[in-house]
Amino acid sequence: MAKRWYVVRVQSGREGTVQTALARRLKIAGLEAAVPRVLVPMEVVTELKGGRKTTRKRKLYPGYVLVEIDQDAEGGVPRDVWTLVRETTGVGDFVGPRGAPEPLGPQEVERLLQVMEGEKDRAPQVKIGLKQGDAVKIKEGPLESFEGVVDDVIPAKGIVRVIVTIFGRATPVDLEYWQVESV
Repeated sequence: MAKRWYVVRVQSGREGTVQTALARRLKIAGLEAAVPRVLVPMEVVTELKGGRKTTRKRKLYPGYVLVEIDQDAEGGVPRDVWTLVRETTGVGDFVGPRGAPEPLGPQEVERLLQVMEGEKDRAPQVKIGLKQGDAVKIKEGPLESFEGVVDDVIPAKGIVRVIVTIFGRATPVDLEYWQVESV
């Protein structure tokens, strides 16, 4: 049988709980073969909070869970699976016209799975809470205690370009994101 991916609306903040509850209910009902995978799309992000670098997982689509389901003879979601998923605590409904399950396109699924697989291999993405024009103070390095203005933010490298006035002259300085703080 062909497998298709569907998006299910769930209570925001309870995606992991719904994923666990759904897997447990499918096992009890003997339908785990009909629903091989239930995913909460996540990415790994590195943030600077309170002067500390922290790494955490962040949901790509809060309030949604992806479900891979074997198709029935008509090419849709089997009625018993559809009912079980909808009656799971925390589940709102399938995404689609009037709650009817609408499968994701093959390109969407491929892109999403590549993003999730890529997250395992690549370094965590840095989340920098600064933007162009923000006033900052340098808290570490040779220019410690100098103040400046953010000229550019490069999250891929974790670098913040700050314009600092040295000897009456505006000078761009590239710093690590953790070396500066908002004023």
